[in-house]
Amino acid sequence: MELTFTAISEDRPGSAWAGWFQSLWPAYRRWYLREGIEERPTYLACRRAIRTHMPELLSLYEELCELAGGADLAARFLSLYRPPAYVSACSQAVWPGREPMLVRNYDYSPLAFDALIMRTHWRERAVIGMSDGLIGLVDGINDAGLSLSLTFGGRRAVGEGFGVPIILRYVLETCETSEQAARVLARVPSHMAYNVTALDAAGRFVTVYLSPDRDAIVTSAPVATNHQERVEWGQHAKATATVERERYILQGLMRFETTQDHFIDAFLRPPLYALRFAQGNGTLYTAAYWPQRRSVSYIWPTLEWRLGFEDFDAGSKRILYPLAA
Repeated sequence: MELTFTAISEDRPGSAWAGWFQSLWPAYRRWYLREGIEERPTYLACRRAIRTHMPELLSLYEELCELAGGADLAARFLSLYRPPAYVSACSQAVWPGREPMLVRNYDYSPLAFDALIMRTHWRERAVIGMSDGLIGLVDGINDAGLSLSLTFGGRRAVGEGFGVPIILRYVLETCETSEQAARVLARVPSHMAYNVTALDAAGRFVTVYLSPDRDAIVTSAPVATNHQERVEWGQHAKATATVERERYILQGLMRFETTQDHFIDAFLRPPLYALRFAQGNGTLYTAAYWPQRRSVSYIWPTLEWRLGFEDFDAGSKRILYPLAA
């Protein structure tokens, strides 16, 4: 199996973003309508939700809607408000050494993935991150050094709120510290359970457990896999080995002094590195975020692609994935 990852740099939304939207929109449209249009909120409800919970994004949202062609359905999709449910796996952890870094594996279906890295300056902050839904991010860093990544929270609950990728975008557009990020994450409603880890340039970090049916929980946990304070969806936990992965990071990596390279390498091997592509959630990439350097490396077993705000290497990389035996 292979995927081509592309990195683009466009300070303001323009032709590059619009081209990618047109390319990905047919697949996103099918996904967005898979439960029927009556299950999706109206444009007015979507716009009202952004104005209420993320007002600083409203003008940007409207600009992206115009670039997408101004159609009603596309505008509703771009809000990521009450989208269809989706489930991923993922592992993430803060390396607590002299120069703390945030490392994550993104485990998801290659058939539902943008494979697009975007460097933007849409508002006051420059942001680099892995795109989801062309407006959201599954992980990223801003020019203040704040870094974020997400994992699925291992709960069946679905409710009112936003798809978490647009929440990550909002945090990176408006926050500088992990403390600020925690306040925003606790305030903005998420439509599903997710764990978001934030690490800032001062080395401070939080992990916030989001849920649609209960208050967010702000923790000092340095590790997040696919459960929150306890396992609540046993079948998913067993299928993704969430407890085993968490234990491996906490007991196998963090109990002993280890180098940055050793820590990253552990994410490129089982039990953290997954080949479950037939089940829809193999490891598509590993990301290592360095807040003090304001840079990120996207890493595969045979390739590393380092990107920074001053040295952003736009282009494409073709990645070949091994298949499970």
